[in-house]
Amino acid sequence: MNMQATPAGVLPPPQPRTLAETGLPMVMMRDILLKTMFRMNLEMVTQIARVISLNVPLTQELIDAARSQRLVEATGTLHATSGNEMGYQLTETGKARAIDALAQSEYFGAMPVPLESYGLQMKRQSVRDIRLTRDQLNKSMGHLILPPELLGHLGPAITSGRSILLYGPPGNGKSSISNGIRAAMGDKIYVPRAVEYSGQVITVFDPIVHSAAEEQVDDPTSLRRTGNRFDTRYVHCERPTVITGGELTLDMLDLKYNPVARTYQAPLQMKASGGIFIVDDLGRQPEPPQKLVNRWIVPLEENKDILALQSGEKFTVPFDTLVIFSTNFHPNEIFDGAALRRIFFKIKVDGPTQEMFLRIFALVARKKGMPLDEATLVHLLKVKYPTINNTFANYQPVFLIDQMIAICEFEGIPYQMTPALIDRAWANMFVKQETIAK
Repeated sequence: MNMQATPAGVLPPPQPRTLAETGLPMVMMRDILLKTMFRMNLEMVTQIARVISLNVPLTQELIDAARSQRLVEATGTLHATSGNEMGYQLTETGKARAIDALAQSEYFGAMPVPLESYGLQMKRQSVRDIRLTRDQLNKSMGHLILPPELLGHLGPAITSGRSILLYGPPGNGKSSISNGIRAAMGDKIYVPRAVEYSGQVITVFDPIVHSAAEEQVDDPTSLRRTGNRFDTRYVHCERPTVITGGELTLDMLDLKYNPVARTYQAPLQMKASGGIFIVDDLGRQPEPPQKLVNRWIVPLEENKDILALQSGEKFTVPFDTLVIFSTNFHPNEIFDGAALRRIFFKIKVDGPTQEMFLRIFALVARKKGMPLDEATLVHLLKVKYPTINNTFANYQPVFLIDQMIAICEFEGIPYQMTPALIDRAWANMFVKQETIAK
């Protein structure tokens, strides 16, 4: 099949022309069809095709095969509201088979993609094939004031598609930088609704993680199809970003089995395939950082991950994810040398200089409509900051200005910047060390 690349260069998964090209066993497709018709009470071929994510001709062929087995029958009714389509329903034998199939697995809806086909598509849209320029990175980080040398470190790290460790004192934009990296990628990929392995279905598409692009839907009455020209078992999405923090546990990186529905859900890193997996606040998780990184050794070095079914059977899946670790700890405090070698790029994100701090402060003030006052800035720099050894952080301008705005709005006065207001704002930025009687 001739495939045309998208404007961003990602080749779409080819639409199957025959049922054999779906790569799925006929019995599995038949049972998913029956379960879908049973659970959703569908009768029209166009409706069924949309739900099971096959085109109309293949869906009709699947229904005809089920009819030959006396599992489906025509209703004998033409539906005028559906282009005079013939309706279909399950026979009693078909209902019995659907119930039996649901007892084995509650999965119904979109046909899954075989694991092998999924691997081929991941190669077409690998995060390691992304090439960013300094201008693209500057544009995505435009809301941040960063030293030029930091972008010089980030650019090669991103285009390599290898792991990145961002470390440094808190409040200096490590999380914002991680999100800016995602924005810089800009293009779209194809995420499978579900993947099939060894007869088991693993759901992958997650609307919380995956932001679907606008779909072009074909008019079923039109002679010329102009909409989706790719395998609709996939969803055209922005490159995904999965962000975890202190809540991350090792079992979140394993297949999640639902014993009631008897279905699997892909782990977080599989949902992040083709995009970014951000481990924020590394060192705050229940498991030690060393143990978490050890879990990533095989994926980071071999570009594949090892998952296990309930039966204990292990299998490999593509690992095509830019992993970003972000921590407030010095790397030597939480990793040994072997772990550090496996993290390809280690980039320090430090606090701003006084000059950069003032630039950020002025930028935030202008954006929020707060007039600058020279005497207040002198008070801030000469009186307040010496009390914390002149330790500047990128979060502080936003915090202080928002505090002053809240005070002005409460007092019913125009936005203004005074030493007294800075003192009140400063008191909320740090907690005074004291003993509290219990």
